[in-house]
Amino acid sequence: MTFQWTAVAMFLYGEVGVILILCIPFISPSRWKKIFRFQLWSKISPYWNKAFLSIIVILIVLFLDAVREVRRYSVNPEIDKSAKLYSNTFDHLHMKLFRAQRNLYISGFSLFLWLVLRRVTNLIVQLATGMESCDSLKAQVENNNEAAKKYMEDNEHLKKVLDSNKVNDNEQKIKRDNEILKNEIEKGKEELQRMTEALSKSQAEIFALKKQSEGLTREYDRLIREHELLQNTIQEQDSKKDQ
Repeated sequence: MTFQWTAVAMFLYGEVGVILILCIPFISPSRWKKIFRFQLWSKISPYWNKAFLSIIVILIVLFLDAVREVRRYSVNPEIDKSAKLYSNTFDHLHMKLFRAQRNLYISGFSLFLWLVLRRVTNLIVQLATGMESCDSLKAQVENNNEAAKKYMEDNEHLKKVLDSNKVNDNEQKIKRDNEILKNEIEKGKEELQRMTEALSKSQAEIFALKKQSEGLTREYDRLIREHELLQNTIQEQDSKKDQ
């Protein structure tokens, strides 16, 4: 294996390791978001998009080169006819074809997992942001509930004062205060309703993000199994050739 394909294979193994680490269940999205906000990442972030696109271009070029090599060394009728006379040449071409197919799988999976890694990190950040907004909405709803309870207690207290004191001079003032409190309670209820709807919407978005993340995890597990199957097949072919 040449240096460039060794580097691509190591890059593929690194991608698999990073995605496995990101899928660890006991590390919450909020913790990952804090990790992504380290000072080191803030220094690297201006160059991240350029590096991401550059790696995609390199992997696409290597993938196309591997496709070209596979098509070049694919078995054709002329080679089958000459195989009877030049068996060593036929075996050499098969070896070249096997290496080209191996390079094709390595570059293809590296390109795919690179895109998956970018998508998974974005989903983790979005999920962490949604969880933070949900917590803030819960705190606002609790504050509004406490304010509404306080307004209701003040209203009941004013009603008792109104019932016990039948003073005509203060009756209109108490009524006005009562009306003001009622209006404030109505406003508090409307604000509470709005916050509840916003909380429900945020929870639905978080649930959708979780389902999408689980779908990506299942797809990634399937790809890993296929990758292991391909590696086992390649190893069996290597062992057969060595024999």
